[in-house]
Amino acid sequence: MRDAADLSPLDPFETPVAVLDVGRARRNADRAADYCRRHGLAWRPHVKTHKSLEVARIQLEAGAAGLTVATPREAEVMSAVADDLLLAYPPIGPSKLQRLMGLPRTVRLTVGLDSEAALGPLAEASRAAGRQTGLLVEVDAGLGRVGVGTPEEAVALARSAAERDGAAFRGIMFYPGHLRVPESEQESGLADLSRLVDRYIGALSDAGLEPEVVSGGSTPTLWQTHRVPGVTEVRPGTCIYNDRDILGMGACAPEDLAYTVLATVVSTAVPGQAVVDAGSKALAKEPPLPTLPGFGALLARPEVWVRALSEEHGVLDLSETAWRPSVGERVRIVPNHVCVSVNLQDHVLALSDGGATAWRLDGRGRGPYHSGPSA
Repeated sequence: MRDAADLSPLDPFETPVAVLDVGRARRNADRAADYCRRHGLAWRPHVKTHKSLEVARIQLEAGAAGLTVATPREAEVMSAVADDLLLAYPPIGPSKLQRLMGLPRTVRLTVGLDSEAALGPLAEASRAAGRQTGLLVEVDAGLGRVGVGTPEEAVALARSAAERDGAAFRGIMFYPGHLRVPESEQESGLADLSRLVDRYIGALSDAGLEPEVVSGGSTPTLWQTHRVPGVTEVRPGTCIYNDRDILGMGACAPEDLAYTVLATVVSTAVPGQAVVDAGSKALAKEPPLPTLPGFGALLARPEVWVRALSEEHGVLDLSETAWRPSVGERVRIVPNHVCVSVNLQDHVLALSDGGATAWRLDGRGRGPYHSGPSA
């Protein structure tokens, strides 16, 4: 972990501000890519975590086969560096479809969806644009958020996709977001997941619609994906940066924490606590895991946690440390959930080789992307 002396390149920058340890991010990317190579999996990281072209380049250089996006804007941005994109979200509405059809012709676009209502307009828009869009049928793996609920529904939707001009059925996708537990507690959940995936693959194959792609994975389950037979690619997002939740689940080590929010102590007036200038508008008010208190913890002093957040105030709990900070002292905070913290930032300070450079987060926002100043 970095000590106070390592923060000197950040001295010119006003807080609160996001900080990326580029060396750690590169090691995280290499680790994920190496795991996937060893187990014959394609690595398709989700850019929702970082929303950065520079970080996407790190992932692609490490061996990512393509990228996963969640919004038309992310697709527009990432088409500048990747020619294989999966939109893991159903694009509903003419404007979103028009933007997707406006992606460069060199981009191989695949979309995940779970209904005829999403499939029909997408296939028609693709046909009218002279494109062919790949389709992954999303199945509910247990989270209960989206996805068809039976193999029969998956077969029906896959068959409809295969019969439409402008669409090409490529496979299925799932998100095991319900398995947000330590690896030591994933055994039964992974066994259930394996049986579920097998049922869907079997039903589709029996119908003559054998899936080319079986896309799954999340950061908490990433390193156990090889235990789910049939999966061909994984879409983790958080693993490029990691966060306090991922550390708490044992899916990363402290040295894998690449993202922090740099904050300044602004008050020590109340005994037993210190207040920093990073509140909910910098860290995000994400609830912690049941085993963790608060909304974040200090990188160098993990026993010091963020007990409370208001919009511009973060209250550090000092009850478990002898450290007593001074007003003006700077600290780096690891948020509970990195993805939502990143989305609150104007940029991220990339700390590398003794210097810090502001990297844009072009994937933020909803409006159409235009190169140049962030829209």
